[in-house]
Amino acid sequence: MSDSAIAIKFDHLRVEFGGNLLAIDDFSLSIAKGEFVSIVGPSGCGKTTVLNLLTGLLPLEQGRIEILGKKPVAGNLDIAYMLARDSLLPWRTTLGNATFGTGIRKISKPKRDARALELLHQVGLAGFENHYPKALSHGMRQRCALARTFALDSPIMLMDEPFGALDAQTKLQLEDLLLELWQAELRTVVFITHDLAEAVALSDRVIVMSARPGRILADITINLSRPRSVRALQKDPAFHLIYSQVWSELERGIMASGA
Repeated sequence: MSDSAIAIKFDHLRVEFGGNLLAIDDFSLSIAKGEFVSIVGPSGCGKTTVLNLLTGLLPLEQGRIEILGKKPVAGNLDIAYMLARDSLLPWRTTLGNATFGTGIRKISKPKRDARALELLHQVGLAGFENHYPKALSHGMRQRCALARTFALDSPIMLMDEPFGALDAQTKLQLEDLLLELWQAELRTVVFITHDLAEAVALSDRVIVMSARPGRILADITINLSRPRSVRALQKDPAFHLIYSQVWSELERGIMASGA
């Protein structure tokens, strides 16, 4: 992969907390522009730490990280970060929440409103623009958070288990919605999840990490054609074959760690 094609590069990353807790060890990975990469692994293996390093929320002490050829810094406009919780502000309407990030970035009100309204329509929240979060279901709140994240128009999106707390049906709906939005714009996505089926269905590659200290056990290419439907994949034998491969790698790492 040429340097110009790389969006994110980790080189021999090592993270210690408190001087005696090794969280991540010798983590090296390159992610291409427009690639959708999921990271899976046991709890505590450093998945979220990887995202926090990318955003500059955690200082980099050992190893090297490049984001579009630059070092991580807090407030990098090239990055949008979607958390597991929707984090909607209760005093702002759906539209107000969807434009919150672009307002901080000083986008003009007409432009940020127009972009947010377009995305709210795409995520199925047309007609709810003036509703407050207390009037929205959990799934609707996550739809608003998804619209807010895409509204930033950042080339790189970090997503930390954004659908982990949803019921199975709503989760499938939002996974398909995410794919629809991503396939239209092909942003670079780093997606953290504990759900192996979700990782396989969404991704171009799945990175399997070991138990702490987190190391890369496997880098699995997902050879499923695009565009995809997450729901349709549930009946695809190729999907289940890749799922089994990912699970085997994760199980191997768990067994090796004695967890």
